[in-house]
Order: sequence, then structure tokens, then C-alpha cells
Amino acid sequence: MEKAKVSAIQLFAMMFIFELGSALVVSLGIDAKKDAWLAVLLGLCGGIVLFFIYYYLFRQYPNLPFTGYARKIFGKYLGWIIGLLYVVYFMYAASRNLRDFGDLLLSSTMTETPLLAINILMVLTICYVLYLGVEVIGRTAEVFIVILIIFGFTGNLFVYFSGNIDFNHLQPFLENGWKPILTTAFPLVTYFPFSEMFVFTMLLPYLNQTKLVNKVWLSALISSGLILSYTTSLNIAVLSVEEVERTTFPLLSTIRKVNLFEFLQRLDALVVFTFLITMFFKIAIYFYGAVIGIADLFKLKKYQHSLLPAGVILTFLSMTIASDFSEHIQEGHDITSYYIHIPFHIIIPLFMLVITFIRKRFKNKVH
Repeated sequence: MEKAKVSAIQLFAMMFIFELGSALVVSLGIDAKKDAWLAVLLGLCGGIVLFFIYYYLFRQYPNLPFTGYARKIFGKYLGWIIGLLYVVYFMYAASRNLRDFGDLLLSSTMTETPLLAINILMVLTICYVLYLGVEVIGRTAEVFIVILIIFGFTGNLFVYFSGNIDFNHLQPFLENGWKPILTTAFPLVTYFPFSEMFVFTMLLPYLNQTKLVNKVWLSALISSGLILSYTTSLNIAVLSVEEVERTTFPLLSTIRKVNLFEFLQRLDALVVFTFLITMFFKIAIYFYGAVIGIADLFKLKKYQHSLLPAGVILTFLSMTIASDFSEHIQEGHDITSYYIHIPFHIIIPLFMLVITFIRKRFKNKVH
């Protein structure tokens, strides 16, 4: 572990931007149709429940990253294998987000640029920032969260003033009953994006006041969840459910409809810049979780040594995980949510919780 320290505000900024990530621009929770915004709020509640599991484990070992206390709980060998599986998972998640980023840029602004060129540039930038250390990511997040808020506020003003919002698109409430809302919220929205905060278990030892973890994490989770729910309802109010379902990036279509005085038009750049910022942090934090894990498991003196090789693997993965974007989205919906997120975000942490709990009770009885 490096000797750096991150302040509570910096951790909040990183968590908040990470959580918005790609969830801000895709059609989050749209399987629940007009009640997608409610599915997002219920998914947030699921994310809060999972937070308490992660937080309890962190409190037992506040100075270790997740790969460190996996070995304490499961034993030296099994814990090492589980730590390695999480490193692979963090790399996979980073590559999926890198693919999201490349494909949005391709479809929105850089239509003639090869996907590989976009991904390589992003990975090189991330490697450079990570080489400088976690404090630099924290300070960068502090600056960019202000820019994001300004972009969000400006974009919303333009959408409201251009008169494209029709609240009838959100009615009737509970048109198809509770079933589609609940099946969308659990598991899909709970896992993406709310349980993805799990990766911060690799970064929490860097916080300079570890007693503030619960306040920082919960406030970042809730505030980003409310913004995602609001953005989903705004997209539906402007575009209608049918169009949101057809559109790959609904937020982009929403902002494209802005037309003020035949003068202010084509504000796609606002969304593309927002996406660039949120995805930079999301990919960087997943990638950082992976290289910290590699350094911890293989006892490297400096995690920087593994940055470039891991960066090459990340770029290769992002190009090969799917043949095209629709296959990539389908894989995320059908495979990642069930076969990857359930074991990595729920089953293994729950096992760890139970083992830790039993050990504590046993220790207390012995004493």
C-alpha cells in the first residue's frame, strides 16, 4: 500500500462520480417502463443494504484492502485465490466500462475514429494519473465534481426552458403493477450501479479519518441514486418510454432536443464531456482496485510496476469482450448481472460476514 491519504471530501467526490459513471447516460431501469425512476430508488435501497455488509467487514480490518482481509478470513491459500478472482473481476469491470466509453464517443462525436485508438488514449491517461498516486485522483475528483454540477445545472435549465418536458409521459403511475418494478430493481439496478461501490473496499484504508467512512459512503450513494432516478424520469418525460427503450444513450437524445430561439442547439458536448469525466473515474477506480490487489497478492513493493502490463490487458479485454455494442449491452444485462455480480457482490461478502460474526462470538465465549 502507498503511504498516501485521502480526505473525506475527496473520497465523496470519487464515489459520487464513480456511481454516476455510465449509469447516467444509459436507459437505467427501463424494464419497469414509466416507473423506471421508482425502480432506481428501490435499487438504491438494495445498495444501502449491501453497504452495511461491506462496512461491517471493513470495520473489522480498517487498515487492509479487501484482498488483505480475504486472506485473514478465509485463510492464507483460499483467501489468496479469492483475492485473485476479485482482481480479475475488477479488470473485467474496468474493460466493460472502457468499452462503454469508446462506443459512446464513436456513436456521438468521433464516428470515423477507430475504437482501439480511443481506448488506448483513455488507458494511457488513466495509467499516468494512477502512476502519480491515489491522492492525485482524489484532488482531481474534487475539481471535476464542481464541473459536473455546473454541467448538470446548465443542461437542466436548457431542457426546462426549451419546453420539451411532458409529464404525461410519466403517467399513469404503477401502470403495470409492482412486479416489473421489483424485478428490475432487484437484481438489475441494485447491482448496476449501486453494488459496484464494492470496489472502494480496496481504497478505504487510504482515508485519513476512517470513522467517517459510513457517512461519506452513504451520502455519496444516496445523492447519486437520487440524481440517477431524477435523470431517468427526465429522459422519459422528454422522450417518452418507447423512445427511451429504443435509444442506446437517452440522455444524449434528451439534450439534442434542446432548441432555444433557433440559436442554442446541438448541446451534445455537455453530455459527452460529462460522460468523459464520469467514465474516466469509473475505469480508473476499477483499474486501481485491480493493480492494488496485484501488488498486495504478489507482494510487490510498488503497485506502479504492474500499471503498464495491466493497461495492455485492459485495452485487449475491452476490444474482445464483445463483437459489437448491442452484444456488449446484452452480455451486461443477461450474464454480468446474474453470474458475476451475485457471487462477487453478495455471496462471497455474505460468507465473509458470517465467518467473521461466528469467530467474534466464539472469541467472546472463550474470553
